[in-house]
Amino acid sequence: MADEQQLPQDDNLSADQVAGEMTEETAGPGEAAPVEGEPKAEASRTDNELADLKDKYLRLAAEFENYKRRTTKERADLFKTANQELMVSLLPVLDDFDRARHHTKDTDDATAVRESVDIIYNKLNKTLTQKGLTTMETKGGAFDPELHEAITQIPAPTEELKGKVVDEVEKGYYLGDKVIRHAKVVLGN
Repeated sequence: MADEQQLPQDDNLSADQVAGEMTEETAGPGEAAPVEGEPKAEASRTDNELADLKDKYLRLAAEFENYKRRTTKERADLFKTANQELMVSLLPVLDDFDRARHHTKDTDDATAVRESVDIIYNKLNKTLTQKGLTTMETKGGAFDPELHEAITQIPAPTEELKGKVVDEVEKGYYLGDKVIRHAKVVLGN
């Protein structure tokens, strides 16, 4: 028993003081003995880290909400601008229609009216083509449900037109590579 550590014999010592003395004595070489205020310091440091993480989270959430609002506004502005650009490019065509109506209202010459309509049609077609609009070629081609809408079927005038597009009731259009209106066609059977 002489090898065992001897506990202090002071009866006035509290249990915490005895435990503290034992811990200090039994701490190995290079190990720091715990300090009485360390659990409070650890809790304070954890609270600070939690507050920092909470602050970062709230800032990130607010930043994301601002991003969503900004992109929604930019998208709406883009649609407005795209429509504005198209309308501005169509205004000269509208002006031509106005002039043609004004100059042909008192004439009985159908040729003059037809020529003015043809000129305006060509100008409108050119303007829309510049904006990316192209017409579908359908007559005599194979029926494609991705591009065509079959209105009716009629007996095919020739053997080659069986199952193919015989007539076009309404033209189909592409805007770039996307179909914006399906062609309404008549099929031969």
